[in-house]
Amino acid sequence: MSPKAILIGAPGCGKTTVGMLLADQLGVTFRDTDADVEALTGMTIADLFVERGEDYFRDLESEAVRAAIRSHDGVLSLGGGAVLRPETQTALRGQHVVYLEVDAAEAARRVGLNTARPLLLGNVRGQLSSLLQQRRPIYESVATVTVNTVGRAADEVADTIAKELVA
Repeated sequence: MSPKAILIGAPGCGKTTVGMLLADQLGVTFRDTDADVEALTGMTIADLFVERGEDYFRDLESEAVRAAIRSHDGVLSLGGGAVLRPETQTALRGQHVVYLEVDAAEAARRVGLNTARPLLLGNVRGQLSSLLQQRRPIYESVATVTVNTVGRAADEVADTIAKELVA
């Protein structure tokens, strides 16, 4: 068993929205590893960061990703920072990994001032720009397909991915 597609990218790139649309198009289920971690702990991601710290969250996230890859055959969305862990990068090898590319301005517009995203507190656009600079090379290295989402509707992005998967 293996996911049809695994969506990665920065906060605000559209992983959840596009993922749900893509799953619907493909007739499969959608799963989000952030939701898995929240269900496991009974805490929000933001609360986990505050109460237990980023390392604790990343440990849980890494296990959630590996478990989902082993057990889910639909569309899987990973948290923006999930790819930072080497064990996650290893687990993504051989999978259909779709990098939803976005720039800092577009991501900030989409995210807004969402304080539920602990790594974006303060200057949202500045934080996103920094995250993108750090993570872009990792996203690109694990992706089998890159789809730019800037200025594109979520359904158009989902259509593009669906076509890539059957090509």
